[in-house]
Amino acid sequence: MLVMGFMSGTSLDGVDVAVVETDGERIEGFGPSAMIAFSAAERAALEKATRDALLWDGFGEQPLSFGLAGEVIEAAHLRAGHHVIERLGRLPDLVGFHGQTLLHRPERKLSVQIGDPQVIADGLGVSVVAQMRQDDLLAGGQGAPLVPAYHFALAKKIGLPRPLAFLNIGGIANLTWIGADGSLLACDTGPGNGLIDQVVQAHGAGRYDDGGRIAAAGTVDEAAVAALLSHPHFHGEGPKSLDRYDFPLEWADACSLEDAAATLTAFTAEAVAVTARILPQVPEIWVVCGGGSHNPTLMAALSARLGDCRTADEVGLRSDFVEAEAMAFLAARSLRGMPLTFPGTTGVSQPLTGGTIWRPESTFAEVV
Repeated sequence: MLVMGFMSGTSLDGVDVAVVETDGERIEGFGPSAMIAFSAAERAALEKATRDALLWDGFGEQPLSFGLAGEVIEAAHLRAGHHVIERLGRLPDLVGFHGQTLLHRPERKLSVQIGDPQVIADGLGVSVVAQMRQDDLLAGGQGAPLVPAYHFALAKKIGLPRPLAFLNIGGIANLTWIGADGSLLACDTGPGNGLIDQVVQAHGAGRYDDGGRIAAAGTVDEAAVAALLSHPHFHGEGPKSLDRYDFPLEWADACSLEDAAATLTAFTAEAVAVTARILPQVPEIWVVCGGGSHNPTLMAALSARLGDCRTADEVGLRSDFVEAEAMAFLAARSLRGMPLTFPGTTGVSQPLTGGTIWRPESTFAEVV
């Protein structure tokens, strides 16, 4: 099938969309991809909903801002979808829709993604698979990371030596370890770009540390890194996941922007290194994808701690679209009833499928 996948991350930059030719087991090819940026007004609505979600924390009625933010997500995804469909020259056979995460509380079996899959299905005229985290959460898993099954398929396609690790650096960073025997382990390692973005934005210096130049001009506060690493997430083994707002930033008020960015960049890299110590074998290669792969200062910090780190682009993949591709791949697996999550990736007790399918109600287009 030609499957289109969407991802809208916690960086709130916009919507990533990518097409993959797959049966949910193999990757036969890659179709067009695009990133459609949010407007300033759209981003403001999403930021308000995110702030409201942290205050709400899953208790009581959902804030009214969730509804408006959901409409923003739907409109942006439809823009992105139609753009890629025009380039593809036909409708995809299926769509994988993640939605926008506002809150992730796996210990309470709660993960909130906004955006109505039915609106996406009707607007594109294609069946949509969504809510791929929820079955895992209800079964006692972390509901994240979702992408390891796709990382495994990518590893088979590109033929890199194992053990191998994929490291995705978005708002939160997560890794997938693939053993020589095909075994999988995965977890969130800690912050990715999210905390760096927050301090850059708080100083009015843009939306992110472009090229890692701000961090490169600063000095790392090693005591602050050590304090951040005392977070309970870094103690104990097994699958685990995070929300990007789980770490305090008050200490950064006493720092210059450059020193805060340098410290948080070091924290992101050190958090990966701490997590890597629990892996059964040292990866021969780390394949880094997501926005963090474009930050030379962060890549240098990772290489100093981990060894051979290569961007996904350097091994022939699309660094910016791996997660959107993963949503397409997982949608195909869901349609076939294949497992999306595994004991070693989310802590669920057995391999588990997931996701629900929404079919178009207001179109005569041919659908799955």
